Amino acid sequence: MKDYEILLLDLKTAIKKRNLKYTRQRELILKALFDNSGHHTPEEILSFLKEQFPNEKIGIATVYRALALFEEEGLVDSISFGKEGKKYEIGHKEHHDHLICSVCGKIVEFVDDVIELRQIEVAKKYNFKMQSHTMKIIGICSECQKKNRSNS
Repeated sequence: MKDYEILLLDLKTAIKKRNLKYTRQRELILKALFDNSGHHTPEEILSFLKEQFPNEKIGIATVYRALALFEEEGLVDSISFGKEGKKYEIGHKEHHDHLICSVCGKIVEFVDDVIELRQIEVAKKYNFKMQSHTMKIIGICSECQKKNRSNS
């Protein structure tokens, strides 16, 4: 993953390219996401901001707009949870896929060389030029399985 200074430079470049105004709020939103590794909802990011920067005036709409901009520019990635919205993580990470618990929402990142190779083979078989991919496997994590067994 890139360090924060490089990520911040990428943000400034993207804002200049789009002829937008550079704001402290955008910078703090990116910093909150960078400092709190993992996958977070916009509401969680706003909570981090309120804890870390209690005197800053940042609303949830600003967080949503900033995240949309960051995602368009590749600074953050998101995982969609349908009606429940998205969770965001810093982009610029090494490629990885996700296991997502449908009970508690836990997200586990993983890399599997066999899966990566198989995707290339499938694309080649269908004469498809793969540019990127995302994989999320949805199921029930071991902790939720244990809870379910103990409640039965």
